[in-house]
Amino acid sequence: MRTAYDVETIRAAERALMARLPDGALMQRAAAGLAAACADLLGKVYGARVALLAGSGDNGGDALYAGARLARRGAGVTALLLSPERAHAGGLAALRAAGGSVLDGESGAAVDAVSRADLVMDGIVGIGGKGGLRPRAARLAAAATESGGTVVAVDLPSGVDADTGEVRGEAVRADVTVTFGAYKPGLLVDPAHAYAGALRLVDIGLELPAKEAELEALQYDDTARLLPRPTGESDKYRRGVVGIVAGSARYPGAAVLAVAGALHGGAGAVRYVGPAADAVLARFPETLVSAGPPAKAGRVQAWVIGPGLGDDTAGLSDVLASDVPVLIDADGLRLADAATVRARTAPTLLTPHAGEAAALLGSARDQVEEQRLFSVRELAARYGATVLLKGSTTLIASPEGGPVRVNPTGTPWLATAGSGDVLSGLTGSLLSAGLHPAEAASVGAYLHGLAARHAAQGAPVSAQDVASAVPVVWRDVMGA
Repeated sequence: MRTAYDVETIRAAERALMARLPDGALMQRAAAGLAAACADLLGKVYGARVALLAGSGDNGGDALYAGARLARRGAGVTALLLSPERAHAGGLAALRAAGGSVLDGESGAAVDAVSRADLVMDGIVGIGGKGGLRPRAARLAAAATESGGTVVAVDLPSGVDADTGEVRGEAVRADVTVTFGAYKPGLLVDPAHAYAGALRLVDIGLELPAKEAELEALQYDDTARLLPRPTGESDKYRRGVVGIVAGSARYPGAAVLAVAGALHGGAGAVRYVGPAADAVLARFPETLVSAGPPAKAGRVQAWVIGPGLGDDTAGLSDVLASDVPVLIDADGLRLADAATVRARTAPTLLTPHAGEAAALLGSARDQVEEQRLFSVRELAARYGATVLLKGSTTLIASPEGGPVRVNPTGTPWLATAGSGDVLSGLTGSLLSAGLHPAEAASVGAYLHGLAARHAAQGAPVSAQDVASAVPVVWRDVMGA
């Protein structure tokens, strides 16, 4: 499990470690890891041109000490000081002693030094920074982006919020972020995630308890452990039966895609209730169809309701009154009453995209996209439900709080009609197999993203392609 911690927790761990180490040892550890990562990126250090954008705090000190290490290996290193009078004294002395040069960040030569660099190190602002870059720093950050050199952020890109992932102004766009001790939430959550580039974690010896994590991201092993496995005693009912209430005369395809996701999600059987039965059976004859209402469709261990439902509320009350987990998506989110959702005794999972989340919160879509971490937590608290907020970084929050899950497998190719219907069916199937809503949402999003990557391979895909690829990635995750 990859974990991320907020600034205060990381700083407390740093203080505890520094109390046991010689003065300056922790910064030297960080600088050594940073210099090694930059050397790997450069390939050949001797003769390489390196520009350091050095702010006044410890972040600038990390960059200066790392620059000194590269200079001792023959790189031509130039430090551009954003606040010359407050530059880190020890780092500055080390750089000069190693043969590096120093310029005022305001000087006419500063932009030229950045433009000619093979690698630009962003040490402007550390994890405590709030708001966008100031004009002087923004000018150099823009030059770094335009330079063609590799931009490496020190701990996190300057100008992004480490705790929330918000970007409130100009910020550095890094190709690589070398972060120290632990991941920060802003490195994993958009919009800041898009500024971070590839992530490299340098272990500096921090002791961080898992229970204090702000974010968690499943990895292959975590997903494999959670995937349901049939046993010799399994039958279709023991494996789980998921009910799908979806589709309409106008949107029959939504029902087909939700069923496709469910059939590939590990359930023993899929029951479909709705007006698109003919379309569903034509594509998936193994589906158990019913004219409804849901209460008379037969036994299920979980319901999925909403994809392509239109304005049909006929089955909604039955589903919400059931004593099994319910996943609500798409039109179901618009039709379901918040008080009714909160009053449910069985678990509920909501799967909105940003526009739907904005409607549920009574806010603007832009606000949800800018404050994704806040928005998913707020929705979970208001509705008393687990929430999977779809998007460029999919987030999952539980109503009882705790770490928010972030899915690391998504791809922009998933932005295609019907892909959310597949995700709903897939996740609903995992719910019916007995997974906790947060686990079902996390595993569903993980497989969904992997399936899209496998199906796309750099080219456009349809939702059907994604559904068909789920068994392939399932086998890959399981190591089969």
